[in-house]
Amino acid sequence: MTTQTLEPANAVAGPNLGGKYLTFALGEESYAVDVRKVREIIRLANITSVPQMPGFIRGVINLRGKIIPVIELRVRFGLPNAATTDKTCIVVVQIQTSAQTRRETGLIVDNVEEVLNFTASDIEGTPDFGSQVDTEYLLGMAKVKGVVKMLLDLDRVLGSKEAQALN
Repeated sequence: MTTQTLEPANAVAGPNLGGKYLTFALGEESYAVDVRKVREIIRLANITSVPQMPGFIRGVINLRGKIIPVIELRVRFGLPNAATTDKTCIVVVQIQTSAQTRRETGLIVDNVEEVLNFTASDIEGTPDFGSQVDTEYLLGMAKVKGVVKMLLDLDRVLGSKEAQALN
């Protein structure tokens, strides 16, 4: 019997990760998402709870006649709760929930920072934190002016069970 060691998909940041990213904060940490996946940024709206959803799926909103799910990123990432401020907003993004399905989803963030252009040399792979830490939703880490920005793989922020629940 032979064993094969597989490198995680996010072990080494590839040159294709360079580009424009929308950066936002959750507490003291800064995250970034590919700007091509961002549809719009809206004020925090009335969110309708949906029974039987995972804790990080806050509910749904009616966005100009379209019902979209809203994810509380703080809860998804295991961060402590924070008070809602006038900077708290929803970033509406498009994620791939299955091979055939793309869905607009709202991400609650503490505040939006800016759009930055990262080059391949700005980005490093996600460090190996061991098997107990799930980092599959991270594409890599970008270094900008001495600050680390975590690049999110939006298609993996939802686990497969949660994506099926939304479908």
